Amino acid sequence: MTESDNPAQPSRRRFLGATGSLVALGSTSYGSAAPTGTPKHNDQVEPFWGPHQAGIVTPAQRSTYFAAFDLAATKRADVIAMLKAWTNAAARLTAGKPAATAEASADMPGADTADTMGLPPSRLTVTFGFGPGLFVKDGKDRYGLAAQRPEAFVDLPRFVGDQLVATHTGGDVSVQACADDPQVAFHAVRQLGRLSYDAADLRWTQTGFMPDFGPGERPRNLMGFKDGTNNPSITDAAAMDKVVWVGSEGPDWMRGGSYLVARRIRIALEHWDRMKVGFQEQTVGRHKYSGAPLGRTNEKDALDLDAKDEDGNLLTPENAHVRLATATTNDGAQILRRPYSYNDGTNFTAERWPPWRQANEYDAGLFFMCYQRDPRTGFIKIFENMSKFDMMNQFVTHVGGGMFACPGGIASGEYVGQRLFETA
Repeated sequence: MTESDNPAQPSRRRFLGATGSLVALGSTSYGSAAPTGTPKHNDQVEPFWGPHQAGIVTPAQRSTYFAAFDLAATKRADVIAMLKAWTNAAARLTAGKPAATAEASADMPGADTADTMGLPPSRLTVTFGFGPGLFVKDGKDRYGLAAQRPEAFVDLPRFVGDQLVATHTGGDVSVQACADDPQVAFHAVRQLGRLSYDAADLRWTQTGFMPDFGPGERPRNLMGFKDGTNNPSITDAAAMDKVVWVGSEGPDWMRGGSYLVARRIRIALEHWDRMKVGFQEQTVGRHKYSGAPLGRTNEKDALDLDAKDEDGNLLTPENAHVRLATATTNDGAQILRRPYSYNDGTNFTAERWPPWRQANEYDAGLFFMCYQRDPRTGFIKIFENMSKFDMMNQFVTHVGGGMFACPGGIASGEYVGQRLFETA
């Protein structure tokens, strides 16, 4: 496949024979004109090629559209063809261009759906991940990759309180699209889905949003508390090497990559909203309005987990969320959190009226995503205790998600995961 191949749009049943034509490069750009009122930073392009995949330590955008796919391809070459198509399309989309170009024809489907035509790039990033099913599924090594599964890429254990829904859990490959415009993020996943016909089937998706509170401000989640105050700094390269990026301990194809844990966490907002602010603060371990640790004044004040009140009681309860999540409680374990709020409507129906008698009115909560160098010493270590003792568990339920190995960065001319397939 070369850039000079004639582009053509395949039918749903002819993807694998026509992949090359779909990814032909052209000069048409969707980012040439921003709508009136669009913030200037929406013209910014986040680099796609590099030593690490974008969308991990990239400053968080305001929207995400996450998708997990099950591979339907029976041949290894077909998976490679899909990944090549996805890589080329993602590089174009993040630059504000259509996924592919083709001569306009009323007799053919468009090479791109054109729903973002005229919109700026909006800092779009596309981050790819590989699930356990790429290596072995139902006991079968479908693509000859079983021996390449990293030692750190263990299966997530079933945690206390998990109520994972099968149709919203797992997946063989993942796509995380993030942008400052929700339509741009959805558009990216939609185009990749079109390019994967016959090679992969969409398993589950999740949208997410993050309010913009301005430079230097932490966003608030749906519980009304600031989120991510204790995150390691994405501008600290040494911290990112220690916490996020896989090093020499991993296989070559994962070096410079990271492990993603995604969890769809439903929050019983209607119950939380009835709690006194003081109880909410005891549950979280921070003051609600300032974001400061209990007993302190400023959000960035250090946690003092030994501080006590005049009666000798711990200011931060033993089962407060921040105590159980902090590195000092977990032998130094850290993760890079990249969470988004979600709101997928309501849970009750006419037969379950009135809604206030039900467990949940809103299907809303937190789409929690975190990246780490090793999930065994990251999310799994931290959440093992949290799942058992966190006061917040009375308000939250983990109902979906998965874990994915996100390969190292992609050099221009390569495709995502190329080192994995060339090694095996």
